[in-house]
Amino acid sequence: MMETADMAATLGEKRIILEMGTGNDLYGRYYTKAARRAVQDALHHSSITLFSKLNIDHSQMRVEVTIAVQDREQVDCVLVAQDLPRGRATVRAVKGGLNIADETSDSLHVVATAAVEAWLPDQAPAYKLSS
Repeated sequence: MMETADMAATLGEKRIILEMGTGNDLYGRYYTKAARRAVQDALHHSSITLFSKLNIDHSQMRVEVTIAVQDREQVDCVLVAQDLPRGRATVRAVKGGLNIADETSDSLHVVATAAVEAWLPDQAPAYKLSS
């Protein structure tokens, strides 16, 4: 199986953004809520002026989100993808994150981590260095 970076290289894309975030749901045991909070945390670390400065349409951007939680089947990836404001998004859930049990209150605290990657077609051919 090809790694993501290898696949992007074959498609002529360059990764322009890599942001990480964490989110949690302290009492509801909702993995999707924790995942959405992790994505929002990651997005709030970014302010990309590249698009307006180089006149690039956001629809050219491909966004890959990886969510890590203890029970990946409990994440609604379609709902998480709807939270992404720009680009063509795909979301996948993998084993990771953290569950913290509180036996005294019979509650489970769910912690999710998110990696948000954005890819653009290689823009290098559009620019020339002057000699």
